[in-house]
Amino acid sequence: MIDLYYWTTPNGHKITMFLEETGLPYRITPVNIGKGEQFLPYFLAIAPNNRIPAIVDDDPADGDAPLAVFESGAILLYLAEKTGRFLPSHLRGRSEAVQWTFWQMGGLGPMAGQNNHFRHAAPEQIPYAIDRYTRETNRLFGVLNKQLADRPYLAGEDYSIADMASYPWIVPWQRLGQSLADFPNLQRWFEAIAARPATQRAYDLVAEVNPDAGTPLSDEARRVLFGQTAESANAPQTASP
Repeated sequence: MIDLYYWTTPNGHKITMFLEETGLPYRITPVNIGKGEQFLPYFLAIAPNNRIPAIVDDDPADGDAPLAVFESGAILLYLAEKTGRFLPSHLRGRSEAVQWTFWQMGGLGPMAGQNNHFRHAAPEQIPYAIDRYTRETNRLFGVLNKQLADRPYLAGEDYSIADMASYPWIVPWQRLGQSLADFPNLQRWFEAIAARPATQRAYDLVAEVNPDAGTPLSDEARRVLFGQTAESANAPQTASP
């Protein structure tokens, strides 16, 4: 059994997409990041960077105690190795899938996240920041479009963790000031993944776990999400899930 500590963000969706594809048994513990639940001691023991998602594998391959993994890219890689699914076994294919997974972690996710923040969450509109991150998101969409020009998926012929890592960050393309019509290869890839039953089941969880998804952030949620320092992140918390 995989215990998934999850909220309805692009990084959270990566893991539900993988779990739904494989049928690996899992149970969700919601971590409401707008209420600060990511700072509770039980969660920090699993994910010391106080970010979702995280997992605990109750049945790791070494047969030892349950194993915790945080960081969405590391979780995808761990689950792919555990199941033998969605990661090529041959050297070059594996290398390509891992590279594109790391590309998303280091580029697409952070840049699209900043784009979304300055467009929709910042307390004031800063034109330079909006333009900076909109342009960089556009560049990254172009990188994906070029990579997909001669292949159905990012690492080649087969769907992999690289695709699961990037897809959730393309879902909000309109909020990010982009048009998929400008990227025909990316659009074809995006529509193919959206049509997968496992993808649809993963996204159906949003209404169950977080029925308020998409509503404007409250001032308190903004403070919790964007006002943390080392001091506040390490303040004692007492509540449990």
